Amino acid sequence: MPEKVLVFSRFPKALMLRIGERFELMDAAGKPPNQMFSADHLAGVRAMITAGGTPLSSEMMDMMPKLGAIVCYGTGYDGVDLQAANTRKIMVGHSPGANAASVADIAVTLMLAATRRLLVADNYVRSGDWAAAKPSPMMRPQPGMPGRKVGIYGMGEIGRKIAARVAAFEAEVGYFSRSQRDVPYRYFPNLAALADWCGVLMIAVRAGAGTHHVVNADILKKLGEDGCIVNIARGSVIDQGALAKALTDNTIAAAGLDVYEKEPHAPDALTALPNVVLSPHIGGHTLESHTAMQDCVIANLTAFFAGNPLPYPVKEA
Repeated sequence: MPEKVLVFSRFPKALMLRIGERFELMDAAGKPPNQMFSADHLAGVRAMITAGGTPLSSEMMDMMPKLGAIVCYGTGYDGVDLQAANTRKIMVGHSPGANAASVADIAVTLMLAATRRLLVADNYVRSGDWAAAKPSPMMRPQPGMPGRKVGIYGMGEIGRKIAARVAAFEAEVGYFSRSQRDVPYRYFPNLAALADWCGVLMIAVRAGAGTHHVVNADILKKLGEDGCIVNIARGSVIDQGALAKALTDNTIAAAGLDVYEKEPHAPDALTALPNVVLSPHIGGHTLESHTAMQDCVIANLTAFFAGNPLPYPVKEA
């Protein structure tokens, strides 16, 4: 009989098909498990699957007294109370690097779309303004990529892949990370210094208490009026109110966002701005990435139920 696994976060059913072939899945559909299952059912749960950004508290863990493994679908694990898991001797796993290439691709896509004002250009054609030779200040030439200074905040797997892609556009690459890495790019001692140097700031840092709203009004101002910011990490890293203001008053020129402080993101001041390119947290949403993430989930669960260490553990846990 296959082992039972609680699916804690809301996932499209298609993403759980391969995992469901190996384990008996108890789908909570994104609701508190005790609303979907009885205490008796939850008492037997030994492992669960969650999205890393979904809040998973100690109280939730206590609903499953036999819980021994929390497996995050994806790289992130910022929603999991790691201290609570460690106290309860619950192993925490994730899918490190599984979606790094596709997230790096969307980062570069957002950067190019924002700096070259691709959405504005698209509308210029569709509206008939181009055919009518109607002048548009949004269509004036923008700085290109050769020689442009691109700063990357966070030099993990995703940051490295972003850097390699950006370097291919003949841009200068610099970075700030918790520690200096063995990479051929200029290192900056802090985020402020990086922002002061670069014209495009790419956010690829892991979310946590130490990075909450670290990109604030002061950091945005350092980018300058031709500056652009791209975020494919977590929405909590940027002060979203400060970003909207900076884009409105031309403190910076543009932004490309795949993540937001609150998701799904409803129409607001940001969505009304023509100098922002928005995507619905699809950085890791490719066929190859999902296959790789599912492989990691299956490997972690298989190892746990066999009594072995997780092959892809969260190191901080």
